[in-house]
Amino acid sequence: MQSDATTVQEYLYGLPDSRREAIQSIRQTILENLPEGYEEVMNWGMITYQVPQEIYPDTYNRKPLMYAALASQKNHMALYLTGIYISDKKKQEFVAEYKSTGKRFDVGKSCVRFKKLEDLPLPLVGKAIASMSVDEFVAQVKEIRSKQKRRTI
Repeated sequence: MQSDATTVQEYLYGLPDSRREAIQSIRQTILENLPEGYEEVMNWGMITYQVPQEIYPDTYNRKPLMYAALASQKNHMALYLTGIYISDKKKQEFVAEYKSTGKRFDVGKSCVRFKKLEDLPLPLVGKAIASMSVDEFVAQVKEIRSKQKRRTI
């Protein structure tokens, strides 16, 4: 369920109270742990934390690289963690730590789905967000793209 909001504030004010409170809490955790250099914007109908195109313009879709995003979907809320899902090691560590919290674990290809704030381990979210600088993230993306190009040759 994409939003037409053009600002984060507009997006938040368009949410039902219970979802707004949850999204604001997670957003605060993200902002407190977000490494320098990422920017918070509305993109893809979600609150997105991305690498500015001035830093890395050479993307496959000509859009900024999404590091993380936060969204209120029709039947759940979702936290997209591209930064950890780009690395098998980071993904495995995240999954193991998440499961060890005993909280409900519901994941998609690059997101964690949750229905209420209590389902999400905020300290782990903060740790995941803080885990990769812009330079490290861009280097990972470049390495993956380089491997993909070599396979097509």
